[in-house]
Amino acid sequence: MTSTSPARTASRRGAVLAALGFAATVLAVVLAVVGPAGPAAAHDATTDAYARATAGDGADVHVALDLEYDLLMKSAWLTAEAYEARGQAAQEAQLAEHADEVAAYVAERFQVAAGDDLCTPALAADPTVGDRGGTPYATVVLDYACPAGEDGPDDETAATHTLFSALFPDTESFVHSTETMVAYDLDEEQGSAVLTPSEPTVTTGEHRTARRLGAFFVLGAEHLLLGPDHLLFLLALIVGSRRLRDVVLVATAFTVAHSVTFLLAATGAVSAPGAVVEPVIALSIAAVAAGHLWAARPGAPPRLDALVDVATEPRQQVWRRWHDLTRSDVTRLAVVFAFGLVHGLGFAGALGLDEPWSWGLLGSLLVFNVGIEAVQLGIIAVVFPLLVLLRRRAPHAARWVTALLAAAVAVVGLVWFVQRVLGLG
Repeated sequence: MTSTSPARTASRRGAVLAALGFAATVLAVVLAVVGPAGPAAAHDATTDAYARATAGDGADVHVALDLEYDLLMKSAWLTAEAYEARGQAAQEAQLAEHADEVAAYVAERFQVAAGDDLCTPALAADPTVGDRGGTPYATVVLDYACPAGEDGPDDETAATHTLFSALFPDTESFVHSTETMVAYDLDEEQGSAVLTPSEPTVTTGEHRTARRLGAFFVLGAEHLLLGPDHLLFLLALIVGSRRLRDVVLVATAFTVAHSVTFLLAATGAVSAPGAVVEPVIALSIAAVAAGHLWAARPGAPPRLDALVDVATEPRQQVWRRWHDLTRSDVTRLAVVFAFGLVHGLGFAGALGLDEPWSWGLLGSLLVFNVGIEAVQLGIIAVVFPLLVLLRRRAPHAARWVTALLAAAVAVVGLVWFVQRVLGLG
């Protein structure tokens, strides 16, 4: 008759609790983040608006706004036929038919002031439709006629402009926490800002560098934390890493790659259509998750951390296994780096800045990228130790949990890939 020692019982109980804890963490991530199933449902949660403001003729200010098409048509309280239109031609026809209502909605919620006086908006061109990250966006162009200062062009008050955005407010109930990314070239000043419900204005000449950089840091953090594509890709990388060295290498490769293309794309040096970038991002999620399943398949060569004592094996066999591991590592890093380049294009498309090169722009982009990395490191610091604990205390449960998670991620990635290729997402 055998008995189980209290220490062994406690160890098993700890293993079970570790497995349950990790499974609960994974389930929470999948339900809370993956549940929306990608860009198709993004407007049910939040959206970004984009504005480019430049000096026009005389005292006028020229503003081009990019707004999510179906959300704009819903917010303007148009017919279902208007916001359910599909295809650029049909959507532009609806915009032309309802141009006055669209212009009135936008002009009421995006305002420009010269000094203390509001400028008068007017539709400057027919609205058009373009693509941002696989989502149709309407471009609405307004000219704001601004009064001159009482003392003429030299009046210091009239020499500043304030931009205000209340586009898609929470009270409309379609979205929440809308952010308007503004690039401006006014009053001999080029700059950018993120307008939010709590900070809805930017004024030229204020030089609010710290506040602007803080806004871009938060924006970068949100784009990773609230972006299911990039979050799932990172989760697939963590699940496929068995040692701290593994996760450090792949995270570094991903960071370097997406940072390069993000900076190049955001500054206009390179570009790629969202219709190509978005499907490839979805495919990258499936590929990385499937790679873990392939490496963990029955009969796969053992990994280094599963090897028996080196002293019991011939030196040639040990060297061969080291060589196989190194080649596998290099292959995985190359794949992660290649997909990271594409994810960088996705980050740039999400940011959507369109302004001339400047050191201020570079600073904003770098801080945005730091926000991304901060969240990435935070997720790794939370999830990877839980995974290590689970593998040490309940290795059998860990294999099942990670395999099921990788399989679920791979399926989601493939579904998104098909949706985006067919234009359904």
